[in-house]
Amino acid sequence: MKRRVMKLPRRKFLHLAAGAAALPAVSRIARAQTYPSRPVSLVAGFAPGGGVDITARLIGQWLSERLGQQVVIENRPGASSNIATEAVARAPADGYTLLMVGSWNTINATLYDKLNFNFIRDIAPVASVMRYPYVMVVNPLLPAKSVPEFIAYAKANPRKLNMASPGTGTGPHIAGELFKMMAGVDMVHVPYRGIAVALSDLLGGQVQVSFASMPSSIQYIRAGQLRALAVVTATRADALPDIPTVAEFVPGYEASSWYGVGAPKAMSAEIIDKLNKEINAGLADPKLKTRLADLGGDVLALSPADFGKLIVDETEKWGNVIRALNIKAE
Repeated sequence: MKRRVMKLPRRKFLHLAAGAAALPAVSRIARAQTYPSRPVSLVAGFAPGGGVDITARLIGQWLSERLGQQVVIENRPGASSNIATEAVARAPADGYTLLMVGSWNTINATLYDKLNFNFIRDIAPVASVMRYPYVMVVNPLLPAKSVPEFIAYAKANPRKLNMASPGTGTGPHIAGELFKMMAGVDMVHVPYRGIAVALSDLLGGQVQVSFASMPSSIQYIRAGQLRALAVVTATRADALPDIPTVAEFVPGYEASSWYGVGAPKAMSAEIIDKLNKEINAGLADPKLKTRLADLGGDVLALSPADFGKLIVDETEKWGNVIRALNIKAE
């Protein structure tokens, strides 16, 4: 018995085909509209108490209120955030695992030869949060009260000063190495598992100097527990207007950093755009803006595309510095 084949008019066939092709896009939009339907994890690659952790908790609290689901901060310190970055790169790209990203990621891309991920390829830029300076801070018992005095003391005591950082390859480490080269001093680098631990030893006198992030150190500076010798940006910081820049004594020296949020690369553009919109709304909110300013940072509200360009540019910049200084992962 011969089966009859139903023939569709060409116009109807094309309409049905177009509808079928649109289904994935409609599904993605629908998922974005209902996202999130459960708690979201925001992974920070450093220990609690540092600038990364503090900023992550501010952003997490804001997103929790805006999205109606809790954003849980998950600290995974180690290997200058490479452990956390690899975990997020391998996580499902469903929007429920996010990553605090920063200049350390762009540094690690060159510093480490055998990473199991490629930061630019495997992590999608979601939203930038803030740009902030590092501060050259010393224990108050150190006799140096200015950058010139510090340089003179370091030259008179080669390899007697210990320079603390939150880990090899982090922004504070690279900023310190750049200072050593440009100022012509020799200090011993002491890496820690996070800036909070490093600053604890600086407060206790076990180490003498650190190029710490403003968010992690400003409370100690204001309390007089640490002495700020200089900020490392090209211009003075609004949060510490009386503190000079390193460049006022070491011409051409400059180093600053930034925080942002990333996600597994395959995450849908709709969810990325939703998160970007909510984070940028927070950066425009007077209350959150003030809290970030109190940490010594300037809000940095960019689109995902512009944030991605910043990441590419910073990777090239820090790659050139690491190669020029011949810095190796310890």
